[in-house]
Amino acid sequence: MMLFRTLGTVSLLALAVTGQAREMTLVETVTAQSVASVDLSPNGQYTAVLKYIPRTPYQDDDGSGYTELVLIDAQGNETTYFNREDKFSRVSFGPNSQYLYFTAKRGDDEYNELYRMPISGGAVQPFYEFEGNIGSYDLSGDGESLIFTSRGKPDADDKKLAKKGFKAEVYEEDLNYTHLYHVDLTTEQSTATQISGAEQHILSAAFHPDNTHILVRSAPTPLVDDNYMSSQYQLLNTEGNVQKSFETAGKLGQASFSPNGRYLAMISAANYNDPSAGTLFVWDTQNEEMRNVLPDYEGSIRDFAWRTDEELVWLGHRGTESEVQALTLKFLENRVLVEPGEAIFTSLDGEAGIGQVALRGNRPEHPNEAFLLDNQGLERLTVSNPWLDDITMPRQQTITYEARDGLELEGILVYPTDYQEGQSYPTVMVIHGGPESHYSNGWLDRYSAPVKHAAANGYALFFPNYRGSTGRGVEFSMLSQNDYAGKEFDDIVDAKQHLVDMGITDAERVGITGGSYGGYASAWGATKQTEHFAASVMFVGISDNISKFGTTDIAKEMHAVHARSYPWEKWQWYLERSPIYYAEQARTPILIMHGKEDTRVHPSQSMELYRYLKTHGKVPVRLVLYPGEGHGNRKMAAQLDYGMRMMRWMNTFLVEKAETKPPFELPHAENMSEE
Repeated sequence: MMLFRTLGTVSLLALAVTGQAREMTLVETVTAQSVASVDLSPNGQYTAVLKYIPRTPYQDDDGSGYTELVLIDAQGNETTYFNREDKFSRVSFGPNSQYLYFTAKRGDDEYNELYRMPISGGAVQPFYEFEGNIGSYDLSGDGESLIFTSRGKPDADDKKLAKKGFKAEVYEEDLNYTHLYHVDLTTEQSTATQISGAEQHILSAAFHPDNTHILVRSAPTPLVDDNYMSSQYQLLNTEGNVQKSFETAGKLGQASFSPNGRYLAMISAANYNDPSAGTLFVWDTQNEEMRNVLPDYEGSIRDFAWRTDEELVWLGHRGTESEVQALTLKFLENRVLVEPGEAIFTSLDGEAGIGQVALRGNRPEHPNEAFLLDNQGLERLTVSNPWLDDITMPRQQTITYEARDGLELEGILVYPTDYQEGQSYPTVMVIHGGPESHYSNGWLDRYSAPVKHAAANGYALFFPNYRGSTGRGVEFSMLSQNDYAGKEFDDIVDAKQHLVDMGITDAERVGITGGSYGGYASAWGATKQTEHFAASVMFVGISDNISKFGTTDIAKEMHAVHARSYPWEKWQWYLERSPIYYAEQARTPILIMHGKEDTRVHPSQSMELYRYLKTHGKVPVRLVLYPGEGHGNRKMAAQLDYGMRMMRWMNTFLVEKAETKPPFELPHAENMSEE
């Protein structure tokens, strides 16, 4: 079996010309382009699409990817803007659809500034400069005011002191707040005035339809935990004075006012212990009531947009599919716009008084692309990876199975490309993190789960939505609370048995992998449940729940929506729900990988399990750390390295059934010379 067919540019082009079906390489997995955002103009005549262009491993220097801006008019004509030096971000249309705005650091810019370009054609124009990076921004509907967020200009003294060696960091006290600034564009000076409090961290800001008030989401500090569990929406005037605070509990998502300003719709947690913001609430300013407008929805709301003063379009994920519906507030009646099964839509954008809706979505055959929904139906606007037409696509479907306690569960099964009924195959269980997350039946390929490549090399893959996953209502998402590694991980073993009973999976050749909470499951599968798995690849995972609490940046969230207790309340329970407690019995070869700068799950979690297993010396174990990476690999080289190591580990122990681990080196230098 060829594991490192990391084809270069020339050979990729040659294969594309032949049009012959072929397997997808690991390089292609990490370099597939995708749509990052879709924005509809206020007049509905244009769609702005921001594409993410990954760097090419072995050719480009290390770094984050590039962005490409595509402007599509109503006739389908495209205008593309691409410059490797410019990183387009936060693209939006002006209030009258005359300009397209974005932030970028161009030319001699010291900071990220705000630019615009005329829709009718013409050069990019600087719009607003500031001594500090401009983050999110919004223009008032009348075009007379600008608001933006920024952390301000870096302290020059800090730079000087650092040069002399004074670099001490005061943990969780020396914080850098994001502030809100207001600019009156009608004056000649157009000076930015900070209108948020000195110790108020601004997470989002947008103008109210009356152009004189601003809806902000703020947290008491920049700490991630406060973002998750302690943020609040408030209505400010342009001087920064609070006019109204909206009482909510728990996690918050987006919010926006109806065109006439009567209603405020917001995605929020159903209660403080709800693990995700997935419930749609609407505040009525006339009676000052907040109500759940989809109280019986057994899914998770992902996005919405106002269509009229009384109607909004919402995007929901239900089970492994997505759907788009229009909701009228007067009667709380829904009208289906896009049925489940069309695609997995991840965001939408609509405009008041406009019939169209711009969508971003993916399918098993392609990553996120731009779509336009109008009275004529759904139209796909972009094709970011035409070469995917040459890839052999494996069969992919949602299946249901029953847990040992009778609970019905779902998951997504990907068959080997050359699947033959009656034959069993090595199988990789891919476990999502969170656990407040879920898999949808769309594009599942990631550097950590190269679906098409693995299927072409004879693997079946299964993506279980175990109890505690989102997409099936609040109650289901809370089933795993106060039960670390309990029934939730038993669900994974039950899924394995179901696949064996189906005849697709060889019971002796099952691997498990995942990141974060999925890394926890992978460590648990290699220790406590070692008899069920022949190989494990653990990524940024948990091995010791006691030390995890003391080293994470989300201790408040862990208590509120996961553990529902503190370690000091039951030390032994926390220890017994930790993979290190069962390290001595581990017989599953485990590859452990982690970003060295991870603050969510500290690298010490991986180091602990590695040390325990290595000291016991009864199972192959390897630890790989990625400098400069955090809770997940962001850069292309690190992603490719990860995918190659994972596939080699699974191949060694599931296909070859080896007893010793493979060499630690990878043929990166060899691939460099081939380029």
